[in-house]
Amino acid sequence: MSVTRSLAVFAALNGALAVAIGAFAAHGAGPQIKSLLTTGGHYQMVHALLALICAIWPARTRLVTLAGWLAATGGLVFCLALSAVALLSLPVMGAVAPIGGVLMISAWLLLAVTALRSQTVTA
Repeated sequence: MSVTRSLAVFAALNGALAVAIGAFAAHGAGPQIKSLLTTGGHYQMVHALLALICAIWPARTRLVTLAGWLAATGGLVFCLALSAVALLSLPVMGAVAPIGGVLMISAWLLLAVTALRSQTVTA
């Protein structure tokens, strides 16, 4: 099995950051910022896992690899934007979060296109 190593590493680092943000949200964050950090960490973790799946996808194409990068980058952008709003009191970063959302949605759509295009082999 071939692995897109750089995507796998980026996805794993995203997952680690998501756990750290989630832990801080659960144990160190005040009530006002807990919700933003929890939401950001959740989306980042889900999309880190999607990126990792794309990195090891058996019939990987350029679209699958692109979907992985969009998922990982989108999750990171979304999470960091919400974290900046929560931790740094930068409400302007709320305008950046939808960029991450668009990247994450694009990743799922590319993966759907790839699944529709794939040739199924029956045993």
